[in-house]
Amino acid sequence: MYRLLVSAAHKSSGKTTFSVGLAAALRARGLVVQPFKKGPDFIDPLWLGAAAGRPCRNLDLYLSSAPEVRTAFDAACAGAEVALVEGNKGLYDGLALDGSNSNAALASLLDLPVVLVLDARGMTRGIAPLILGYQAFDRSLAIAGVILSRLGGARHESKLRAVIEHYTDLPVLGSLHENEALRIEERHLGLMPATEAEQAQATIARLAAAIGEGVDIDRLLSLCGSPGAMPGAAPAARRRADLRVGIARDRAFGFYYPEDLESLQRAGAELVFFDALNDAHLPPVDALFIGGGFPEMLAASLAANQSLRDEIRKAVEGGLPTYAECGGLMYLARSIRCGATTHPMAGALPVDVEMQARPVGRGYVHLAPTAAHPWPGDVPLLRAHEFHHSRLVNVDPSLRFAYEVRRGHGIDGARDGIVHRNTLASYAHLRCVGGQDWPARFLDFARFCRVSVASAA
Repeated sequence: MYRLLVSAAHKSSGKTTFSVGLAAALRARGLVVQPFKKGPDFIDPLWLGAAAGRPCRNLDLYLSSAPEVRTAFDAACAGAEVALVEGNKGLYDGLALDGSNSNAALASLLDLPVVLVLDARGMTRGIAPLILGYQAFDRSLAIAGVILSRLGGARHESKLRAVIEHYTDLPVLGSLHENEALRIEERHLGLMPATEAEQAQATIARLAAAIGEGVDIDRLLSLCGSPGAMPGAAPAARRRADLRVGIARDRAFGFYYPEDLESLQRAGAELVFFDALNDAHLPPVDALFIGGGFPEMLAASLAANQSLRDEIRKAVEGGLPTYAECGGLMYLARSIRCGATTHPMAGALPVDVEMQARPVGRGYVHLAPTAAHPWPGDVPLLRAHEFHHSRLVNVDPSLRFAYEVRRGHGIDGARDGIVHRNTLASYAHLRCVGGQDWPARFLDFARFCRVSVASAA
């Protein structure tokens, strides 16, 4: 199959613009594209998945072992003709000094040729030593070619092509000129989610057209493998569904990893999706999962749906097993304050939310479970990630917390994971990786709650 990793010298170089456009352009050619995103991210994968017509998967060498990443990659590629991995930050960037969780390490692990997207603003001859340095830093890495991004015009492109041809042996596979029509609107957590962006498909179509015009796709593919599809994989074993799990999925809540939803299904969940903005009632469910998103941007609409807010509050108070991450935590609070405006939320947790101008918590977190953690199973230390611009205020001092924060911020720099009734709500986003099978633990807890209720009756 064709396979490649799209990387850059630094973030905001145009990787996502190129990757989304390339996925859509390849799909338009009739190729089956499996997109991936390196590291923890919800937003870019939404765009990549929409462009490819196939859910994007995250590959994370910090949260997962190398063999686990390799297995996940191979499984996701089943039936695909192109594996397209978008990196994060720069090619050699990562938390580890030795580069073991860098984009380059991922490319080496998965045997992926690298297409380097270079932000060429203000550069001419200086692009040559940049390319030569990236080649020399790791001679074992296969850099297939470069894409010139954010160009100032035809004359600028011509100079850069001449410099690269004269001083290096890498081909220029294409170019993307600075063009406001190709910009994906940005937000404080990165790119606007495709689930919320107006005219998302129109934007993807423009990106695909730009790639078709500015990139030699045939040459790119010839440097990144050969035609053919990965063989199909045997379906994973799945427990008979015995629990209905309600999941809020709409414009306010869209941050879910496909792998984790699939893990819920394998562990015996029937997924029941509902719209927190428009559905007046909570469907009949045995447990509730509210993921992340941008509830602050749609707080007025969430507040207007009072009947659902009331039902969720009563369900939480009644002991419905509930798990909420970040945006879900914010929704379960009494209110969200944005500037001078305060919007009522579900009121299921005795806290209020205030939005902040700067990030409060951002990056990987290490969490040590406390005795208050409600789910069964012994996991001494959890690795997860957080991205939030909000903080909790008016926190009830009697609340219990599921985690001690060893790395990161969480709720107050020391604790995360509010435990209230049968609810666990935290700023951390868990992944079903590295032995941290949270979906199975959550469902086991829901079954325990159901048995307890039945016994009490």
